[in-house]
Amino acid sequence: MRINRRGFVGGASTVAVLSASGVAFAQKKYDNGATDKEIKIGNTNPYSGPASSYGVIGKGIEAYWKSVNDRGGINGRKVNFVTRDDGYSPPKTVEMVRQLVEQEKVLCMFQTLGTPTNTAIHKYMNQKKVPQLFVATGASKWGKPKEFPWTMGFQPDYHTEAVIYAKHILANVKDAKIGVLMQNDDYGKDYWEGFKDGLGKDVGKVVKHVTYETTDPTVDSQIIQLKDSGANVFFNISIPKFAAQAIRKAADLGWKPVHYLNNVSSSVASTLKPAGLENSQGILTALYLMDPTDKQWADNADMKTWSAWMDKYMPGANKNDGSYVYAYAVSFLMEQTLKKCGDNLTHDNVMRQAANHQKLRVPLLLPGITINTSPTDFYPVQSVQLANFKGETWNLFGNIMSAEST
Repeated sequence: MRINRRGFVGGASTVAVLSASGVAFAQKKYDNGATDKEIKIGNTNPYSGPASSYGVIGKGIEAYWKSVNDRGGINGRKVNFVTRDDGYSPPKTVEMVRQLVEQEKVLCMFQTLGTPTNTAIHKYMNQKKVPQLFVATGASKWGKPKEFPWTMGFQPDYHTEAVIYAKHILANVKDAKIGVLMQNDDYGKDYWEGFKDGLGKDVGKVVKHVTYETTDPTVDSQIIQLKDSGANVFFNISIPKFAAQAIRKAADLGWKPVHYLNNVSSSVASTLKPAGLENSQGILTALYLMDPTDKQWADNADMKTWSAWMDKYMPGANKNDGSYVYAYAVSFLMEQTLKKCGDNLTHDNVMRQAANHQKLRVPLLLPGITINTSPTDFYPVQSVQLANFKGETWNLFGNIMSAEST
């Protein structure tokens, strides 16, 4: 029996003990999922279902931890990354996460993907007081430490991204008539609310707003409705499968609006190639990571390191898929967080270190963007830069823009 640091009797965590001379020696502190030899991390990813194109993120993360283990692990401990297929289905996510927390007894959940799926486990993770870290969704609710102290986002939040698009439209498109396609869930609604906030008194410029369900076979009928509305601007709030369909259908119809595509579908390999690169010319998006198809990064040290890593750990994988860049960057952040924990691998300390990054330079983030967190700021990445698609790649333009969370 030991007394933990709060003064309560406990068994899992240990504290400093006094030697005969009265000097304190720090001992190792562990919660579920951590031992002298292992750190167990849980994850859910849509390896199947409507969002299966994101499955490469899980594969990339898995490869990253293999590379970490090949280097000796984290502070001498090997990472055991346990990932499950939830098919982008919230009930399945709940089932998988309960297994990971209660049976596998992971130290934390990392990079669970999807807004509706993370929403389904949000309260559960906080009730269990198990870290839900760097979730793969930009919904603004992941940055609310007062209400949900065990959940933290990673990427720029959707609300802010949508505000940026709205303001760019108002500044650059004369007589804008806006059509919006939106996935009908929390992810889509977060973008939609931000977009309306960005338009402000000009929200009436939205002439048509249509939605789709992830169970729909296509969004062809929705694109026909948007074209028929007379819209000359298109805000495309959809995941890669449906984003590609929308781009292709617009081209088939001869509809050529000013097209804004949400960042989560900006992958050249997952969205634009399936849509047809010839159909994707001129599309606008917001980026915060280097795009692997952008030749300006060919001699960049980060990109060279990533490319060599891909050759070794993901041989045969498509290097044009920005999801692998994303997987590498967010995994680096998780690695640094766990390194900072030292031998204090408790749920409390994992969250404490996650909320204590100042100006951390993460590989493959755009120049000028760093990671900053604090006990009151759970938005690690807070900046983006606009880009348009030309030829076979994204072309950055304008300045780095900071998110409202700053």
